[in-house]
Amino acid sequence: MKTYRIALIPGDGVGRDVTAAAWQVLGRVADNSGFKFQGTEFPWSCAFYKETGAMMPNDGIEILRAFDAILLGAVGWPALVPDSVSLHGLLLPIRKAFSQYANIRPHRLLRGVTSPLRSQDFDILCIRENTEGEYSGAGGRIHQGIDGEVAVETSIFTRRGVERILRFAFEQARARRGRLASVTKSNAQKFSMVFWDDVARELSSEYPDVALTSYHIDAMAARMVMAPESLDVVVASNLFGDILTDLGAAIQGGLGFAASANINPERTAPSMFELVHGSAPDIAHLGIANPIATIWSGAMMLDHLGEAGAARRLMSALEATTARGIATVHGKDRTDAITAAVLTALD
Repeated sequence: MKTYRIALIPGDGVGRDVTAAAWQVLGRVADNSGFKFQGTEFPWSCAFYKETGAMMPNDGIEILRAFDAILLGAVGWPALVPDSVSLHGLLLPIRKAFSQYANIRPHRLLRGVTSPLRSQDFDILCIRENTEGEYSGAGGRIHQGIDGEVAVETSIFTRRGVERILRFAFEQARARRGRLASVTKSNAQKFSMVFWDDVARELSSEYPDVALTSYHIDAMAARMVMAPESLDVVVASNLFGDILTDLGAAIQGGLGFAASANINPERTAPSMFELVHGSAPDIAHLGIANPIATIWSGAMMLDHLGEAGAARRLMSALEATTARGIATVHGKDRTDAITAAVLTALD
């Protein structure tokens, strides 16, 4: 029987609750589908940082390299550790070390979930460049705390990095409805974003079956609100993709439905699957966090591992759950009740 080794990093706050829920559901899917999961949990989190001075041990990347995939809960607890420390100490190093350059975030309505928008019929796949761009971490501060203090943050765009994420997006569009929206701000950022636009146009000749349209970030934000049904695959840089996908989460019913995958398309290292929202310290340990986003991320993990049938069954169970009105209103249903409903739908 095939066994997949999964690294579990529940992280902080509600991350622990929703990871436990998703892991329980994934175990049931495996039992019903003829394969097994072997999970190893790691305590890396802001609490771990307070104890050790690091978000993960020095050999954390090498430890994770041995796994088939990583399931991440949520990282961050600003009262304990600044977000700039927690993010750059765990999540971003994993993405970069394992070349998880394709961040995939689906935005559509599950049955029974209502969008705040007039349009209820959209299916958008956002592809975000995940390892360079505005989150490269290049820069610094000098003369801190005195007059003349200077802060420099440099965005890094390489031809290799831009071309590979655009090519990945073209392939996704080709497999879907054949429409790709590339998002920049090339009227204002005349070097990096014009470069991105140039590479997109160059690659488009290799994909005559995909209609490429370029948008500025502000125009795309408006289009996602006014005409989301007009969009298929959207590709953007690290910062723009981060912002647009939170908007995407809002129009699909809220962050409780926002799944994501950090993919290494070449499969030279494990990929990582996580919910989009943060650790929500204000509701941690109340048992009301919506686990749907993490369970949906688990379905994306199944698909990536080659268990497409199991992924479809899990998504059907999610939709059967929300179609009953469960998990569709924030705080109405407890985490364990939502989990139980998904398990029932699976059976």
